Amino acid sequence: MNKDIKLEDLGLKDFKDTWDYQETLFKAILDTKIKNRREDAGLATDNHFLFVEHPHVYTLGKSGDLSNLLLSESQLTEKGATFYKINRGGDITYHGPGQIVGYPILDLDNFFTDIHKYLRFLEEIIILTLAEYGLKTERSPGETGVWLDVGTPFARKICAMGVRASRWVTMHGFALNVNADLGYFDNIIPCGIRGKAVTSLNNELKLKHVDEEEVKAKILKHFSNLFEANFI
Repeated sequence: MNKDIKLEDLGLKDFKDTWDYQETLFKAILDTKIKNRREDAGLATDNHFLFVEHPHVYTLGKSGDLSNLLLSESQLTEKGATFYKINRGGDITYHGPGQIVGYPILDLDNFFTDIHKYLRFLEEIIILTLAEYGLKTERSPGETGVWLDVGTPFARKICAMGVRASRWVTMHGFALNVNADLGYFDNIIPCGIRGKAVTSLNNELKLKHVDEEEVKAKILKHFSNLFEANFI
């Protein structure tokens, strides 16, 4: 079992280019697994973790409802945003500057073969990270992601999640609003959930800007601890 994870920070990168890159890494792991099964090759499978920030983009999961995008094609262009239907779970979400996006491309055979546990671990990593900033965040029953004030009229989501898995290999991941322009969420029904707000770390801390590199370091620390993994 290989518990080393190759870490890359891609900086600001186009969503489609990043998606294509994820697919390349994902396919390489699957190809190794198929070779091992067919030839009993005994090859170790790689694990990857990508940090990235995307230019303004809306993405719709495979089970999502297009009506949750509230913009026409021309309005998307006006706002400098793009739109993609993609192969993760979940509904519609927004990515943009000031948001930390994490894409773990893992062979869960190296860790544990349980997608429910995997999603709960991703949520726990964000919950633990935000606790270091004095925020009490939690899960919302039946709604993947990380929230504040669950069960109140003030419930708001700070981190969205959506993953794809095949043969225990994962891709896509989480999007944590740190210094994001929350106005872009007004153009969608986030995750298809009506009547619930979206927030960001700087908004909750009443700060103009939060150090994103510091947040990333905390995420990696908690990821490493929970998955008993080493970043290389």
